[in-house]
Amino acid sequence: MAKHLITSDISIRTAKPKGKAYRISDGGGLYLLVQKSGAKWWRLDYAFEGKRKTLSLGVYPKVTLKMARAVADKAGKTIADGIDPSSQRKDKKEAEAAAIEREKRLKAGVALQDSFEEVARAWHENRSVKLSEKHAGRILHQFIKDVFPWLGHIHVGEIEAPEVLEMLRRVESRGAIETTHRIKANVSRVFSYAIATGKAKRNPCEDIKSEDVLTPVVHKRMATITDPKRVGELLRAMVDYKGSFITRCALQLAPYVFVRPGELRHAEWIELDLDAAEWRIPAHKMKVKEKHIVPLSSQAVAVLLELQPLTGSGKHVFPSMRSGSRPMSENTVNAALRRMGYEKSEICGHGFRAMASTLLHERGWKSDVIERQLAHRETNKVKAAYNHAQHMPERKKMMQEWANYLDELRDGAQVIPIYVGAKG
Repeated sequence: MAKHLITSDISIRTAKPKGKAYRISDGGGLYLLVQKSGAKWWRLDYAFEGKRKTLSLGVYPKVTLKMARAVADKAGKTIADGIDPSSQRKDKKEAEAAAIEREKRLKAGVALQDSFEEVARAWHENRSVKLSEKHAGRILHQFIKDVFPWLGHIHVGEIEAPEVLEMLRRVESRGAIETTHRIKANVSRVFSYAIATGKAKRNPCEDIKSEDVLTPVVHKRMATITDPKRVGELLRAMVDYKGSFITRCALQLAPYVFVRPGELRHAEWIELDLDAAEWRIPAHKMKVKEKHIVPLSSQAVAVLLELQPLTGSGKHVFPSMRSGSRPMSENTVNAALRRMGYEKSEICGHGFRAMASTLLHERGWKSDVIERQLAHRETNKVKAAYNHAQHMPERKKMMQEWANYLDELRDGAQVIPIYVGAKG
């Protein structure tokens, strides 16, 4: 909880208006805005994905100091979980409006049996057993926010392509291009489910050719740095990082192991064998749903040993600053990079993977070894069952050589590009 600067409710109650609006700060971004009219508004300033935002918390005295602090603390936990409280509030209002509209239609006698919403929820329940809880929750959230308000009340067998397209264009109009295409794919799956269960005869999404009527998705490469000199500058900036010690350790470990950002922040001490210099990530944490082994270089082990006295008694290697029971926020590493002066277009947490892939290929390591260490999906399911240990001797050698190379760049040594990879 943030250190509070307002000593009591009396100081708020006795605050007088001035010639212009002014703030009374309570710490942690929470403040009372006293208007020229004498009205007093609670506000919370916070940062999300590198942007400054403000959340309105209500009017004093209806919202007391204690209530405002409680809401601010809750918003802080939401931010730590990687969720924007402003967007969350907007989504809640839209969902409530959709529920009211649904009730109106019910009272007007509009049948909801075999409605799109009913069928979609049945499909989602059936589909969820094959998805992670987070992914399944994201799909349902998108339906509640963007689909049900427009199609939810209509009988699933009566929906036509123009109605689906109109719904999709509402999403597209706010610039959410990738989301539009994902929603279309999931809506199409609902109609396929409806056909299979005898509730519809055709899938109207088949009449919507994405390439003709929707804005195409432009896939952008993750921002990264591959120039050796600039990589060295970045690594030195990490060593000098002045923020949280836990965040600094996460920054330093990220290029050594080049796992996905979610895999890094969800690391648990129980998965680490520092004596064997291995990190074994269980399948349910991996994007490809296959267990993965990360050989740890001596440098990676050193970072973890330095961190262990601070977080080793808990579950998470990199716990949230607000609660040791949760991992650090998905924004933490990116926010630290921005604080170090690196723009979103230069480097992001996911960019360490592209950095490693590019430079390891340039240094002569076999593509199969690099791809296996990156844990990219294997199309052959039989082969995939053994992927976690595939090329292990070469991977261990590569990870140590990679860490040595990074240290040379960090220390400013002149690195001659001799191809010393696993060719021999």
